[in-house]
Amino acid sequence: MGMLIAASAVFVLLHLLVSGTRLRDALTVRIGEGPYMGLFSLASITTLVWLGFAFAQAKASTADDLLWLITPATRWIQIAVQLAAMLLIVPGLTTRNPTSVRQENALDRVDVVRGMLRITRHPFLWGVAAWAAGHLLAGGDAAGLILFGSMLALALFGTVSIDAKRRRKLGKLWEVFAAQTSNIPFVAIAAGRQRLDVREIGWWRIALAVLVWAALAWAHPYLFGVRALPS
Repeated sequence: MGMLIAASAVFVLLHLLVSGTRLRDALTVRIGEGPYMGLFSLASITTLVWLGFAFAQAKASTADDLLWLITPATRWIQIAVQLAAMLLIVPGLTTRNPTSVRQENALDRVDVVRGMLRITRHPFLWGVAAWAAGHLLAGGDAAGLILFGSMLALALFGTVSIDAKRRRKLGKLWEVFAAQTSNIPFVAIAAGRQRLDVREIGWWRIALAVLVWAALAWAHPYLFGVRALPS
């Protein structure tokens, strides 16, 4: 279990204390944006692989205590939460967004705030947060609490970290964009700064999200050894 804790801590701190702080700014000035991105990507992939092996090891350990019981209702809630997660993740990944890596020039577009960005400027990370929360709910064990709790914390704090990073780099352009959008989903819509337009999101993105959700739910026991669909 100690290995999983270490891997989770390194993965979270790598993103929050390196990628999301002025340390990143200093490194990119010193070595350049391209080399920094290459090294950071390599470090992220390496740590993610380490995290996967550590999680598998922890799951097989006698120290992986069951912390809460899973009920049939929990499994139904979990599968619904995963659908919501995919409806954020898939459109988030396929929508041009100035909060995404190397997409800051999206702010040059007058109509940048469209589709998913009317709901939240961080659709992918909020989708990851929902994904992690659903797995936490349906896990119930210590290893799952460490892994998915770390992913949930990283996703939530990551939205704040990215906002701060973009504000430092883009200044007034970012302030205008942030004023039209919201970090927390639907807050800008509830405040009257935006409106929900499903057609702008794109029906193909929604259909693809549902397809990915269904495929992952069906293939879950083959990919991860755990049944996702309620019996």
